[in-house]
Amino acid sequence: MELRQIKYVLAVAEERSFSKAANKLHLAQPSLSQQIGKLEKMLGVVLFHRLPQQLELTDAGERFVQVAQSLLDQTESLEREMRAFANGDTGRLIVGSLPNTGAYVMPEAISRFTQQFPHVELQLVEETSSQLEQLLVRGKIDLSLLTLPIENPLIVTEPSIHEEIYLAVPPQHPIAAQSEVDLATLAAEPFILLKEGQGFRQISLTLCEQAGFSPRIVFESSNIQTVQSLVAAGMGFSFAPQMIAQSPWVAIPPVYVRLRTRPERMLVVAYRKDRHLTKPAAAFIQLLRREE
Repeated sequence: MELRQIKYVLAVAEERSFSKAANKLHLAQPSLSQQIGKLEKMLGVVLFHRLPQQLELTDAGERFVQVAQSLLDQTESLEREMRAFANGDTGRLIVGSLPNTGAYVMPEAISRFTQQFPHVELQLVEETSSQLEQLLVRGKIDLSLLTLPIENPLIVTEPSIHEEIYLAVPPQHPIAAQSEVDLATLAAEPFILLKEGQGFRQISLTLCEQAGFSPRIVFESSNIQTVQSLVAAGMGFSFAPQMIAQSPWVAIPPVYVRLRTRPERMLVVAYRKDRHLTKPAAAFIQLLRREE
């Protein structure tokens, strides 16, 4: 059964005439009669009593029209909904965010997005870098803010934020008075890092490795502000991306000193390359890229 055949039956039922219905549908009357006869044959029922002076619905025809009209209404409603999805007027977008970095990046992007797409449901999922990468691969989130490197070949990335990494130094330490420092000279010093699974932890470990040592980790935290507070209290050294160094959230921040090698990190917007990007998803990616 084809949708156009359903529309033909409804038109004939409304007009009570093949000729009037054919004119309304811009069809030749023989063609319309043939299509309805074909439908009746396929269904094994007669939908219309073809009387000499009038056309009447059979009992089967009455039921067909009743259900067909409901089906047509639902079809038209579905078409409207799909057009709304296509235009980005409705739907849902699930965005992954790094719990530490997201606090600096996401609020402005979310505010702009909700103004642009007020009827799209936006869900924010905060997890560690490794967990967000897994959620992305499994299709549980649509896109995510992540740190490089990302090894999974299923994931496509677009640059979002490029920023320098600083050394976080206890204010009372002599190094705090320096304009820059060689990280290799701190090989014997205590370090405070983020916990396993956090992307910035791996960046910190890589910086130490490149400087020729493995850091002596004395404290770990899942919150980068806690790390900065411990550094400020004199418990050890750490690292901080530029966004943290320029807007510390602690009452007494550490001193941020530039590293001689001027290391940087790249934040990216990541999504699965085999998944279609909806209009809202593409718009959110552009908003995150604008945050740079």
